[in-house]
Amino acid sequence: MAPLPAPTAASAFLFHAPPRNHLKPKTSSRPTTICSASSPSPTPSLADQLEPLSRTLLADKPTPSADNPRPEPTWVNPSKPRPTVLSLRRHRRRPASSHPSSAPLQPLIRSLRALPDDADLAPTLHAFFPLPDSPPTSSDALLLLNYLHPSWRKTLSLLTYLRALPAESFPAAQDTIIFNVALKSLRAARRWPEAERLALDMLDSGIPLDNITYSTLITAARRCRQFAKAVECGWRPDHVAFAVLAKMFGEAGDYDGIQLVFREMREVGVRPNIFVYNALLEALGKTGKPGLARSLFEEMAAGGVQPNARTLTAVAKIYGRARWGRDALQLWERMRARKVPADSILCNTLLSMCADVGLVAEAEQLFAEMKDPELDDVPQPDKWSYTAMINIYGSIRDADRALQLFVEMLESGIEANIMSYTIVIQCLGKANRIRDAVEVLEAGLERGLKPDDRLCGCLLSVVALSTGDETELVLACLEKFNPNLVSLIRTLGDAEAGVDEINNALKAVLNAADSVVRRPYCNCLIDICQNHGLPPQRSAELFRLAQRYGLYSKLHIRKDDADEWLLDLRSLSIGAAKTAFDDWMSTLSERAAEGKPLPLSFNVFTGSSTHKFAQGLASAFAAHLEEIAVPFRPSESQVGSFVSSRDELAPWLQTRGSSPVVVAG
Repeated sequence: MAPLPAPTAASAFLFHAPPRNHLKPKTSSRPTTICSASSPSPTPSLADQLEPLSRTLLADKPTPSADNPRPEPTWVNPSKPRPTVLSLRRHRRRPASSHPSSAPLQPLIRSLRALPDDADLAPTLHAFFPLPDSPPTSSDALLLLNYLHPSWRKTLSLLTYLRALPAESFPAAQDTIIFNVALKSLRAARRWPEAERLALDMLDSGIPLDNITYSTLITAARRCRQFAKAVECGWRPDHVAFAVLAKMFGEAGDYDGIQLVFREMREVGVRPNIFVYNALLEALGKTGKPGLARSLFEEMAAGGVQPNARTLTAVAKIYGRARWGRDALQLWERMRARKVPADSILCNTLLSMCADVGLVAEAEQLFAEMKDPELDDVPQPDKWSYTAMINIYGSIRDADRALQLFVEMLESGIEANIMSYTIVIQCLGKANRIRDAVEVLEAGLERGLKPDDRLCGCLLSVVALSTGDETELVLACLEKFNPNLVSLIRTLGDAEAGVDEINNALKAVLNAADSVVRRPYCNCLIDICQNHGLPPQRSAELFRLAQRYGLYSKLHIRKDDADEWLLDLRSLSIGAAKTAFDDWMSTLSERAAEGKPLPLSFNVFTGSSTHKFAQGLASAFAAHLEEIAVPFRPSESQVGSFVSSRDELAPWLQTRGSSPVVVAG
C-alpha cells in the first residue's frame, strides 16, 4: 500500500491532555445550617445513602452523545446470513382489518377499537348483529378474532358473546378453530392461566382439541416459561407437536425434557420425520450432547430418512462446539457423495467451524470448491464465506492472504461488512502493519462504513501494538468517530490527572459502549498503559475502576472445601492478566500483614492454549512470574495452570510486610 502522510503532531505529545482551566472553586448556593453540639446529626437522605452505590453502576444500554450518534453494535455470525428478500420473516403480515372481506365489518371494527380493553363487547356486537335476522357468520367471527388478536381481554369478551348465541343462530360456536384463534391471542399476550382455563373449558364442553390446539398450548407454555405444563396434556401428538416440544426443551437447555420426547415418541408409535430429527438435533446442540447427536444422526440415516442442508448444519454446529472438526468434514464428504444439496448456510457453518478448530487446509479446499463454477452442488461464496476465510487467515496471523482475500472480495463486487473490516484491521495490527490497517479503515470510511463498538475495540488493540508516529495515525482515525475514547487515552497519559478525572472519563466511555465490549475496552486500555510507558500507576487504577463497575467480577474463586484460592485470567489480555495478578499479590500481602489467615494452596489459571490459534497468554504469564520472582510453578496435572502453596508463598509475601502469616482454619 502507498504510505500515508506523516502525522502533524509529534508522537511525544501523543498522550498530552489539553490545558486545564484553573477555575476558582464555586461557592455553594445552599444555605448553611449551624447545629449546636447537643443537636443530633441529621439522618442522611435516601439519595445520599444510594450515592456510593451509584458510583459503581453503568448504564444497561449504550448512551451515545447527541453530537456523535453511532449505530448500534453489529456483529453477525457468518453462518447465519441476513434473510433474503423472499424470507417470510422480512415482511410484516397484513392486519386482519385490511382483508377485502372485512369491508362490511369496518364500522364494527372502528367501534370495537374505541372501546377500552376491559369493556364488554356484547352490547356493541348485538347492535351490529341483530338476532334473529342477521347473526354473525363463521367468517365474521374469525375475522373479528384475528382483528382483536393484540387485545386478549377483547378476544375473550368476543368469545363469550359467540358462545352465548343460540345454536341455530351461530352453529360454529363449538368449532375448534374458533377456540384455537382465541388461544393464539392468549399465547401472544403470554397469558398462560387464561389459556389453561380455556383449554379445560373446551374439555368440559366436549369441544375436541386437535393438534393445533395442543401445539398452541405447548408454545404458550414455553413462552410463559411453564415447561412442566407443556407435557401434562394426555393426547396423541403428531410430528409437529413433537418438533415443537423438542425445540422448547432445547431452548430451555433441558436434556431430561429431550429424553422425554424420545420416550413419548416411542410409546405412541410416532416415527420421526426429517423435521422432528432436525428439531431434536438442534435441541441436542443447545444442551451440549455431541455423542447423542451423532447417534441420533446415525439412527436417522439407518431409518432411511434423508438428511437435508438444515440437518447437516445442525450437526456441523454440534461438532464444531465439541471440536470434532474432522468428524464434521467427514460427514460433509459422505453427504457430498450422496448428492445431498448444500446451501450457503451449511457451507458458511462449515467454514466457521474450521476457523474455530484450526482446520486451515480443509477450509481452503471447501472455499475453492465454492468458487469453482463447474460444481453446481455447492453455492457460490458470499460475503459471509469470505468473512469466515478472512477470519481463518487472521487467526493464523497471515496478513498477506487475509488482505489479498479482502481485496478479492471487493473486486468481485461483494460488499464487505463491518466484521470483515474489523478482522482485516486486527490481523494487520498483529502483523505490525499499522499503516496498512489505517488505509483499510480509511478506505472503508470512504465506502460508507459505520464503525461500531467492536471496531473501536479493535483499533484500541492496534494502538496497544503500535509505536511512535503510527500510534498517532490510529488515534487520528479513531478520533473521527469516537473522540471520547481518544480523550480518555490522552488523560491516562497525563501524569497530573487524578483518579476522579480518569474515573469520569472512563465511565463516560463505558456508558456509551455496548456491554459486551466494556471488558475488552478495559483490557486494551491496560495494554496501552503498559506498552506505551504511561504513568506506572495507571494500569492498577484502571483495573480497580473496572472492578468497581463489575467488569472483572468473576476472577477470584475460593474453594473452601479444598482450602484453595484461584485466579482465573482466561478472559484477560496479557497486560490485564499481569495487572490482575499483581493486584492479587498486593491484596494477599496486605492480608498477611494484617495477620489474616491464608489458604493452603493457590492456583492461577490462564487457559490450556491447546487451540491452534491460541495467543500465548500462558507463556507470557510464565515470563512475568519469572520476572517478579514469585514462587508459582506450572501445574503437573493441568495445562495452563500455575500453582503455589502457602508455605512457598508466605516468605515471599512477608517481604512486603512485617507481620507473620496466619494459617487458615
